[in-house]
Amino acid sequence: MGLVKISEPMHDNVRVASSALNRSINGQAEHWLRIGMKSELNPELKYGELCRLLLQDEIRAEAQVTDLPRKARA
Repeated sequence: MGLVKISEPMHDNVRVASSALNRSINGQAEHWLRIGMKSELNPELKYGELCRLLLQDEIRAEAQVTDLPRKARA
């Protein structure tokens, strides 16, 4: 885990959004970072479509964890 320095106004925006959306400040910042990355890689997609991609990524990641061999789970 690393530290990222952001401006005070941006920190205030993250704090307000995190409170409104029931996320931690770090969770909100990470969400915005992930959406921004997906947006740059897929500029033709709308916000809802980008969120769908994030959900698909999460489902794939969970499937990989549950598909581990028994010895690797222990």
